[in-house]
Amino acid sequence: MFGLDPWIFWMAIGVTGFAGFVKGAIGFAMPMIMMSVFSSFLDATTALALLIMPTLVTNIAQAFRQGWRAAWASVRDYWPHISMVILFIFISAFFAPYLPPWLMYALLGVPIVAFAAWQLAGRSLVLPIHHRRRVEVITGIIGGLYGGISGIWGPPLIVYLLSIGIGKVEQVRVQGVVFLIGAVVLVFAHLTSGVLNAQTLPLSLIMVIPAVVGMMIGFALQDRLDVVQFRRWTLILLVMTGANLVRRSLEIWGWPI
Repeated sequence: MFGLDPWIFWMAIGVTGFAGFVKGAIGFAMPMIMMSVFSSFLDATTALALLIMPTLVTNIAQAFRQGWRAAWASVRDYWPHISMVILFIFISAFFAPYLPPWLMYALLGVPIVAFAAWQLAGRSLVLPIHHRRRVEVITGIIGGLYGGISGIWGPPLIVYLLSIGIGKVEQVRVQGVVFLIGAVVLVFAHLTSGVLNAQTLPLSLIMVIPAVVGMMIGFALQDRLDVVQFRRWTLILLVMTGANLVRRSLEIWGWPI
């Protein structure tokens, strides 16, 4: 089906629907879930291609859930991070076909696990006001570098937002705005790089359907979560997805787990 074995195709549909549900509930992690699970039965380039269009469409819904004025306010407030993400996605996208997959997964997974485990252990990480703009730029650079290579640029932003302690609604909206802008850049970057092509683009468009259905269900859960529950599940999800990326890295490297 569309160049994939039927069981692989339906596995991809199921994974995408679940990832959309998680994104609706927590506001992120759809590309991380898709990339980490897809890597078990797809090559890294195809996995990256399949998540691009669902990421674009679901972030439109997330970014504009409170209206365009709120979305624009987020762009205005977080423009240093956004500009670095855009720039470095373009720079790093051309290296995606050449970077060893095990290294890509390890570079993303290890920092995610370290930060989330630290937070879950009760160790707070709160950034001083005078350092925030600098950290915002740095996390934008890191996110852009990861984004062009793996299609995942959210973790550095989430680390930053958790560290400054903003509210649940604002956090989800800011994530959606930044992810949306990055997703637009990612589409154009990988139409150029060849990751999105005549074979992979139709598959990526098909994945939009289960992603949107899952997201709508997830929105209902998000509205029921209080701030403490929201933060805890965000951190737990970061640990799980990061650990799976590390596992995949070691497996490719030759250490089956």
